[in-house]
Amino acid sequence: MDDTTRTEIEAAAFRRLVAHLRDRTDVQNIDLMNLAGFCRNCLSRWYREAAAEQGQALSDPDAREIVYGMPYADWKAKHQAPASAEQQAAFAKAHSGEG
Repeated sequence: MDDTTRTEIEAAAFRRLVAHLRDRTDVQNIDLMNLAGFCRNCLSRWYREAAAEQGQALSDPDAREIVYGMPYADWKAKHQAPASAEQQAAFAKAHSGEG
């Protein structure tokens, strides 16, 4: 597979992942972190970092809007529930080195 085709396939897979995460607003970021070790904010940060590697300046809010499909504050107000004690405990355990 040539590099251009590989890049196009990777970009299509990324767009599908972003669309899936936008559709699954019921899945909380803390659940993603606990189960997969990354969340929408991580994905937006990786996007911003990749843009910087290509010489493209992108702010955190702009990168988050690309991933969330709306300003982060709006998404958070519409879809983010407070983390339960169980979610917080799982997060603390996963990030304590005990995992």
